[in-house]
Amino acid sequence: MTARMKAFFAEEERLHYPAQFLVNGVFGENPEQPARLDKLLAGARAAGCVFERPADAGLAPILAVHDARYVAFLENAHHRWTRIDGASASVVPNIHPVSRDNNYPDSVVAQAGWHLMDASAPIGAHTFESARWSANCAVAAAGAVLAGAPRAYALARPPGHHARQDAAAGFCYFNNSAIAAEILRRRHDRVAILDVDLHHGNGTQDIFYERADVLTVSIHANPDRFYPFFWGAENERGRGAGEGFNANFPLARGSKDDVFLAALDRALARIDAFDPGALVIALGLDAFEDDPFGGLSVSTKGFERIGVAIARAGARPTVIVQEGGYLCAALGDNLAAFLTGISDG
Repeated sequence: MTARMKAFFAEEERLHYPAQFLVNGVFGENPEQPARLDKLLAGARAAGCVFERPADAGLAPILAVHDARYVAFLENAHHRWTRIDGASASVVPNIHPVSRDNNYPDSVVAQAGWHLMDASAPIGAHTFESARWSANCAVAAAGAVLAGAPRAYALARPPGHHARQDAAAGFCYFNNSAIAAEILRRRHDRVAILDVDLHHGNGTQDIFYERADVLTVSIHANPDRFYPFFWGAENERGRGAGEGFNANFPLARGSKDDVFLAALDRALARIDAFDPGALVIALGLDAFEDDPFGGLSVSTKGFERIGVAIARAGARPTVIVQEGGYLCAALGDNLAAFLTGISDG
């Protein structure tokens, strides 16, 4: 029988929804929709999750990971944007600096280009509030694990693994997996983050790229022709003190269960060698064969096998943070399959 698992969700996560985002040069419907939450809630409950509302942890856990100037921008950008005559409903960048050694301008248009790495992280009226409560879920799940729960689930929306220290990207604003890892570091000398999202966790990689205390591991579609394009290659291993503490496992487009699970075996072996005191799983469900992004072909049963494999690799305190996984009929079933696998494995 599936064990009951602590889980965290806040209704404020529904508020964020810039309805359009720019892709391939045109504005289309934003796939990171509040309706995802209902399917994920149903799937988690089917797997035995018992949801609680997280406490408001304030900005301190966010500022432990993110640059204060970026956090202030995210909080105030939409209000500032609305004062521009004829501006779009959401903050969307149209200019970016070539490097970050340049002048930091006062214009909100220019700051949008500085802090939004691409056009798939538009800022709406409620983005900051929803992102803050999404982070609160990650904080609460990490706290539950530190208090003795073997594992806890954060239903975090918007997701976070593309957000770097000072910038949003790919529907992500605050890096919830990184926030959870920082909290776990209060007790554990070493923490590992395993990212199984369809897309490479480039923001998480960037945050910890020069550190040896947090191992970052990502299994994802090969970025040569897939978002985020510029990060996720196998030769990205860390820098300085972090050399050797980042591992990427890019997969060919359309890879099915067995290919994904073979990469997972290698990833888990790398984590086992690192011997962390705790684990964060950045749980994307968009590797699913019928996900709208269509990059990989993992089945619902495959997600259960992924959960079982992680559970059998070692009984480490584990925080599960929701990342991607977009609207399709099986979204909730995929989450239930993974959570059942990791609980019963």
